Amino acid sequence: MQYPVSPKMGQSRFRRFRLFSPILAGATLRERLIACFGALLGIGLTGVISGYLFGQGPHLPLIVAPMGASAVLLFAVPASPLAQPWSIIGGNTISAMMGIIAAYFIRDPIIATGVGVSLAIGAMSFTRSLHPPGGAAALTAVLGGPVVAGWGFLFPFVPVALNSCILVALGLLFHKLSKRNYPHVVPKPAENTHQTVDLPSAVRVGFREEDVDAALEALDETFDIDRADLGRLLQQVELQAAIRSNGKISCADIMSRDVIAIGEASEPDAARHLLLKHNIRTLPVKDPEGRLVGTVGLRELFASGDTIAHAISRPAVARASDAALSLLPVLTDGRTHAVIIVDDDHRIVGLISQTDLLSAVARLLPSDGEAIATVAPPVLTSNHA
Repeated sequence: MQYPVSPKMGQSRFRRFRLFSPILAGATLRERLIACFGALLGIGLTGVISGYLFGQGPHLPLIVAPMGASAVLLFAVPASPLAQPWSIIGGNTISAMMGIIAAYFIRDPIIATGVGVSLAIGAMSFTRSLHPPGGAAALTAVLGGPVVAGWGFLFPFVPVALNSCILVALGLLFHKLSKRNYPHVVPKPAENTHQTVDLPSAVRVGFREEDVDAALEALDETFDIDRADLGRLLQQVELQAAIRSNGKISCADIMSRDVIAIGEASEPDAARHLLLKHNIRTLPVKDPEGRLVGTVGLRELFASGDTIAHAISRPAVARASDAALSLLPVLTDGRTHAVIIVDDDHRIVGLISQTDLLSAVARLLPSDGEAIATVAPPVLTSNHA
């Protein structure tokens, strides 16, 4: 006879198995498998290419050991500042040079290893190329034996720099094919699209860059994340918390359903007439089958043309089941005035304007008049367009 497993026993087993789960924030099984496959190709091809260029034999190792650690960063955490191309190439090469210098001037290998690694950390820090495997590159240069000694001051360039360049080139190609963001480019901070000195509406309330700096200074620790990425993460946390707290309000609850739209073969005058007649800023454009192809506004219609096809812009879209507050970043970017709600066939089922979302947010504000007065001004002053 089988007895049911108690919830506490199930939780205990789950905690034990969590010891084998990735400890990196955001890590998924798919990402880990991609990293494994990338490292297989990266390290394997680096050795093959190096051997093809310089031949095989005891006079030169095909690939140095620190490349294994570099591959972990390059393929497993490509967003890390320590895994960027200059960090890998510069960090490994500079560190190997520091190790060669330490071994040349210090005959005691124990002292030379400590000096080499410390010099490597200092040199990488000053050249903004901090890369953990660089410490191993410095040790390899000191303790590499007759092979490294035979190459002398060329060792940091061949094979260390050569291996690093090949590995980075393969990483660039691999990440591009797998559609990953590498080299990691942090999106530019929000800008005021109205070209005034005011801060963008999205950052007028909540934390600012100086708050992030103050928090990092207060914690007095170094974190393996770009400062700008940290700010983006905190902004997303704020948004997700707002969505979770008010997730019952969906796009279907607040969207306009009688949507004014126009065909893509229509004339610009017809589009301008609809925009002015209905006092709207965004006009959805449909194809002959009724599917959404884009949007037009008065600004886009300034250019001449027989039809509005030349003026169509890429639309901001969402689904009816999406949380309404998830549209906040889009409708407060200073450019987008409305989000088109579409179904699975990309047909228009509704539209949410800035006014629609503002009305929904107003219902969520505290009833206390003083609290509303504190929250309202930053929202109202953002609508310049």
